[in-house]
Amino acid sequence: MPVFRLGRVGRIVLGAALATASWAATPAVAPAGPAPDFTLRTMDGPNMRLQEQRGRVVMVNFWATWCGPCRAEIPALAALQDKYRDRLIIIGVSEDEGPLDGVKQFAAAQKMNYPIVMLTPELTQLFPGVGAIPTTFVLDRESRLVQKHVGLFPPERLELETRALAGLPVNARIEEVDRTQKANLENSAQATNIPGVDLAKLTPEKRAKALQQLNSEGCTCGCDFSIAKCRIDDPGCGVSLPKARQIVESITAGK
Repeated sequence: MPVFRLGRVGRIVLGAALATASWAATPAVAPAGPAPDFTLRTMDGPNMRLQEQRGRVVMVNFWATWCGPCRAEIPALAALQDKYRDRLIIIGVSEDEGPLDGVKQFAAAQKMNYPIVMLTPELTQLFPGVGAIPTTFVLDRESRLVQKHVGLFPPERLELETRALAGLPVNARIEEVDRTQKANLENSAQATNIPGVDLAKLTPEKRAKALQQLNSEGCTCGCDFSIAKCRIDDPGCGVSLPKARQIVESITAGK
């Protein structure tokens, strides 16, 4: 069986087909304890508590309307939510800083069939380390944090993980391992924190514009990466830092 690695604490060994045999867990370390209970107010008004979702797999997906990879994965997430609605709940956490109506209109146009909430300081504390989007945290049926995916994740593998954590049959062997995930930008993730660059003084609109440009414009140091990726993978690069700051200064000045 080929091996691929997922998130922070899991490794799945795939077979040739999906959903043909039961999975077996071989714990290497004890799983983390249940995540603290929290209450969220969705864009449509009703509150939802994590405790009320016990028994279902929970995916907390950090995204933004300006993020291309985030938009690209929405159809797969919506299809997954529809297919496993009784066993899975996806919670979209929008990092947009503009008017709430704009996020509502975007969600409706994209047919996002799962609850959307806006980023809050509480969520930042509960799910730390979101330096790029999309980032998805996965909790099992006992509300234990078991995975963290940064960037686009193949839909077929995300479904496999959902099935395994939901207790459905899959042709895979799940092994829990204690390991950490590198901070490098992979899987088309869009950085939201750029080392050496201060975005705090920008308006929400200008900050979104700066992040789009930093994540799309290539660095000229020879790395063949975007400026954002070069800053994260190589904070000591003397080429990407002045270019990043120049972009921010230009957008600040309204050029």
